[in-house]
Amino acid sequence: MLYLLLATVSNALLSVALKVIRSDRGNRFGVILGNYLTCILVSLFVIPDKGKIFSCHPETLLIGVTGGFFFVAGLVAMQYSIPKNGVSLTTAFSKLGLIVSVALSIFWFGEMPGVLQIIGIVFVIIAMVLIHSDNGSSQTGKLSAGSLVSTLLFCGGSGAMAKVYEQFGVREEDGIYMFYVFFTAAILTMILAYAEYRKTGKKILLSELAGGIAVGIPNYFSSYLLLKSLVGLPAVFVYPTYSTGAILIVILISAVCFKERLEKQRVLGIICILAALVFLNLPH
Repeated sequence: MLYLLLATVSNALLSVALKVIRSDRGNRFGVILGNYLTCILVSLFVIPDKGKIFSCHPETLLIGVTGGFFFVAGLVAMQYSIPKNGVSLTTAFSKLGLIVSVALSIFWFGEMPGVLQIIGIVFVIIAMVLIHSDNGSSQTGKLSAGSLVSTLLFCGGSGAMAKVYEQFGVREEDGIYMFYVFFTAAILTMILAYAEYRKTGKKILLSELAGGIAVGIPNYFSSYLLLKSLVGLPAVFVYPTYSTGAILIVILISAVCFKERLEKQRVLGIICILAALVFLNLPH
């Protein structure tokens, strides 16, 4: 439970860091690349035997590379969806990606939730919709269902890979698995950054790479601690708690530190989150 709590806090700090560190001057992938490079360095620091990186089990390499692909694919899907569907709706679908993780745990790994946990998951979905609703102020044109579904699947898939590794990976190689996740994501992000440079002429700024450090540290530990929490807790409990708990913390930090107004729908969303956390923690 401690791992889950720390993972949730790290996830919230990641969102706050992304909120604070925004730059439109350079390449839009600059901060993201700095984030992944930081995660690689942290991974190397925590791996006791660096020589095993290139002699790890094939499961570690395969699942790690797949996880890195989903990380970047989710990012690309969101960037494609935002102009068509608006920020709020796209963000809501990215958060609802937890449905993929929960469904995977239920139908593939047989982690069946009880009635109370199902009610909790329903409250999670309602909370996501309420919190990320913009009262119709986003795009008014025709929505792109394909980009929304892609956002949900890829963002959900990136989180679900932690459960896949927990089941099929070699637990002694957790640090190496994390290295390959972020190494793959960094390589793919470099390709995207180069394509962006060819298209717009915008280079990656050193300030953006440095800003990525503040994003990368909580990003690494949120992913690593999420993996640890899946060892002793069922995924149908971990993923909803991880997502909704982080959202609750971010909303509270935004209200206190950034003086953001809590609109009615967000208050209702917070109530749904609290209800979800209660139901998810009740015994089967």
